[in-house]
Amino acid sequence: MGKIRLMHAKLHRVRVTEANVDYIGSITIDQQLLDQVGIFPLEEVDIVNLNNGKRFSTYVFPGEPGAGEVCPNGGAALLCQPGDLLIIYAYEERDRAEVLRSGHHAHVIVADEKNHIKQLFHQTLIPTEDGKRVTFDNSEIVLNGHSLI
Repeated sequence: MGKIRLMHAKLHRVRVTEANVDYIGSITIDQQLLDQVGIFPLEEVDIVNLNNGKRFSTYVFPGEPGAGEVCPNGGAALLCQPGDLLIIYAYEERDRAEVLRSGHHAHVIVADEKNHIKQLFHQTLIPTEDGKRVTFDNSEIVLNGHSLI
């Protein structure tokens, strides 16, 4: 059936804290955010700047855990300003037949104004019994009986 590219992680509405044109490439992101959605250091990500509509791809460097840092570096710094809102996506290649058999899970964080977790979601593709399609579920994760909102 072939391979398909599916989103496995998304950081939604994170704010640029700094833009460092003098650094050698990449985007630095708070390690806690990376850990929560499963993005690895050096993993390629696609980025959309909600303030100006610009899109770019780069790779990830981990920042200090809990600091809320989101810092485009190098050429990417020219596409952002501190305070801009970004959506950051990471993808993985999957075998289409395997997704139809076992599904797929993606993790999504919606950030607050300090780049801390406001909401955490699982977006899931669930195989149907006939094995010919999947259904979609968007579930907020609740910790210790409380929503993260």
